[in-house]
Amino acid sequence: MSRSSTHDCIERLMLEFLGWIGSKPRTYRDAMDAWKSSCPRHPVFEDALAGGLIEIGDAEHIDDRPVSLTSSGTVLLSGQTMAR
Repeated sequence: MSRSSTHDCIERLMLEFLGWIGSKPRTYRDAMDAWKSSCPRHPVFEDALAGGLIEIGDAEHIDDRPVSLTSSGTVLLSGQTMAR
């Protein structure tokens, strides 16, 4: 697989993840159960969090904390370009 193909695949995976997060209320447990990865090359949850595309809200227990799109995540998902 070429580097460009790999990048396109990862980008599609990120957009799929952001769409999943944005489609209805999700918790940290939901995200971990649905998007866990044993492959360190594709940590979509961690990449989205580090990139400021998602945020984790507050709750007493981490599993119950809401995970939602940030404004940057919403912009990326809608196909707009983000200003850096």
